[in-house]
Amino acid sequence: MNYTVVDIENWSRASLFNFYIGKLRVVMSLTVDIDVTHLLDYVHKNGLRFYPAMIWAVSKIANSHDEFKYGWKDDVLVKWDYIFPSYANFNKSDETFTKYPTEYRESLEEFHSLYIDDREKYKDARGLQKSVPNAFDVSCLPWVNYRHFDVHVFDEGKFIAPVVTWGKYEQKDGRFIMPLSVNIHHAVCDGFHLSRFFNEVQQLIDSL
Repeated sequence: MNYTVVDIENWSRASLFNFYIGKLRVVMSLTVDIDVTHLLDYVHKNGLRFYPAMIWAVSKIANSHDEFKYGWKDDVLVKWDYIFPSYANFNKSDETFTKYPTEYRESLEEFHSLYIDDREKYKDARGLQKSVPNAFDVSCLPWVNYRHFDVHVFDEGKFIAPVVTWGKYEQKDGRFIMPLSVNIHHAVCDGFHLSRFFNEVQQLIDSL
């Protein structure tokens, strides 16, 4: 995993970062309805699964912008070259989940193949199986179509990786609509960046 140490003193975001890390620690949370009709059509026609395809979509957009790739390496602020989704797979038999990352790939088909391999590898495991420093959190609540979802990370207020969640998709006026949520520290991200994330996820889905 490669990274660049952030030169905070010469960083254009330095004053905002220092304020929100040192004086007013704020985590932003936003939920937006996403039209996943085209993604559902695409995965069904190509023999893919919806869950890894959606993980890939949010990972691709997150990796397209610096604000989602910041993290800490030995208490030093860094920007990862790539971030990997660390996601949960639900186990129906005992109502627990298994959590692990899959390496990010630019290609949906390549990522989907790695997802299938990892799912098989960890099929009998439970809980947290693997941790990498350049990971961001992904989860899904496929049992409920919610209007808002928020995650509280109880650390010292320096967790800056995005937390991405989505819920159950429902049919409305012939389209399948799904709530997508992102939580992220204001030190590295503003409302503009969050808005762009949702818009580009929608554009990516529509372009498949």
